[in-house]
Amino acid sequence: MSDWWQDRVVYQIYPRSFQDTDGDGIGDIPGIISRLPDLKELGVGILWLSPVYSSPDDDNGYDISDYRNIQPAFGTMADMDRLISEAGRFDIRIIMDLVINHTSDEHEWFQKSRDPKSPYRNYYIWKPAENGGPPNNWTSFFAEKCWEYDDRSAEYYLHLFSRKQPDLNYRNPEVLREVENIMRFWLDKGISGFRCDVINILYKASLDDGERKLILTGSEHYISRGGTHEILRRLRSDVLNHYDCFAVGETVFVTPKMAFDLCDKSRSELDMVFSFEHMETDQYFVKWFKHRFRAGRFAKVISKWQNELAWNANYLENHDQPRSVSCFGNDKAYWKESAKMLAVYLLSIRGTPYIYQGQEIGMTNFDFKTTEEIQDIESRNVYRLLRRYHIPKKICWKLICRTSRDNARTPMQWSRSEHAGFTTGTPWLGVNHNYSRINVEDQKKDPSSIRNFYRSMIALRSQNDTLKYGSFRALRMTNRLFSFEREYQGERLTVLLSFSPKSQAVHGSGTILIASSERTVYDGILTPYEAIILKTEVKG
Repeated sequence: MSDWWQDRVVYQIYPRSFQDTDGDGIGDIPGIISRLPDLKELGVGILWLSPVYSSPDDDNGYDISDYRNIQPAFGTMADMDRLISEAGRFDIRIIMDLVINHTSDEHEWFQKSRDPKSPYRNYYIWKPAENGGPPNNWTSFFAEKCWEYDDRSAEYYLHLFSRKQPDLNYRNPEVLREVENIMRFWLDKGISGFRCDVINILYKASLDDGERKLILTGSEHYISRGGTHEILRRLRSDVLNHYDCFAVGETVFVTPKMAFDLCDKSRSELDMVFSFEHMETDQYFVKWFKHRFRAGRFAKVISKWQNELAWNANYLENHDQPRSVSCFGNDKAYWKESAKMLAVYLLSIRGTPYIYQGQEIGMTNFDFKTTEEIQDIESRNVYRLLRRYHIPKKICWKLICRTSRDNARTPMQWSRSEHAGFTTGTPWLGVNHNYSRINVEDQKKDPSSIRNFYRSMIALRSQNDTLKYGSFRALRMTNRLFSFEREYQGERLTVLLSFSPKSQAVHGSGTILIASSERTVYDGILTPYEAIILKTEVKG
């Protein structure tokens, strides 16, 4: 028997960029409510909301100052209650971001912790200077130092992300109790689970110096340590098991074995995890240094994770990643073809599919011209770091354009009207100028559009048990072709995915279940970036 979250498709909303209703240039909760009919028509069954909690917005909401209140720019708690209720009316469940590795430095807990005598002092990781400097040699995810000196405390606090995101101290049991109460607060309101931000780094096993690395010195002291597993088991037994909900973890630097340990049902921790290895198949060491995408390498990584985990959280885009058609497809000559091909891939491998807002219409990477248009704190820090090493501006800008998180954060393109129908005001982040040809309104009218193909593919998955529960077996994994089989209860599906701008001969037989082109019979030739699913009956 399957769990409900295995049968549904998840749609991630980045609220700041989804739909603005009050003209302030920032998306809001009433905007999400207004688009529920569109999401229902598309066929999604779960909405994942990036943070809507109160925040100073140093990291666009991932720095939370109050977990039980709504960011005023997004609306009110009454709006949030209405969203949960209205989504339920459409049979759409909601999961929220659970950001519990760190808070904002403007959170009441942290402000009180700056007093060394406060009971909140031990909510965070404070340490005195070591030889006149930071307590250890660790580096942060945001390309900066990860210890900040506080004059009032006369000590340093740890922040693995921005200096305005101090890490919580899970050696203090009071911290875990606070988190459990926050989770109950939202589950009692009717949400159906959490996407758990950087969840495998909660427990710092040691604060010793780390082995010096190109990136993230010190990570061996906190990546997937035993203490984190114990925390997750507590959250499961104390909270999650008492609700009809699920938890998916964002997990950094994990191997399939680490991921298996996090989501193996017998361990009672998470239900599934987001891994990053497939998103790193086009990079040297760190994501900012890219080489040409090779589909064969991508396919081998996907096959490995499909075979080593019972259930995967499948995605190609999110708020931290470039647009998939620009990264894995061809966003120019074969924009429509490659976007549809990627839709077939995402919705035909085993696991829960996660679609990011705009992916269903083939939104592309931004077309910004200058660094002044960039809002992402990570991109700004990396640009400054590269310039300090005297890397030419043109090269720095090229790296930012390919990888910046702002690629996925440009406002949703709803129509051809001004600002793509996102707002009547000035958008917080620039709108991609291609909105006049890539938008929801036009694609809803076009039977051959990317959006209508996503709708068909989502409907097919919802009706086909082989796509949802079938076994996975890779057939061919080259830089031009990724093909695999799914099999379940006497039905075999062969999925053929072209990653090539040239036609190619590919053996396959059976009835076409769905094709990204207009064909109804397969002739043994895949056209550029075409995707086809063939159905055959398994004898015996």
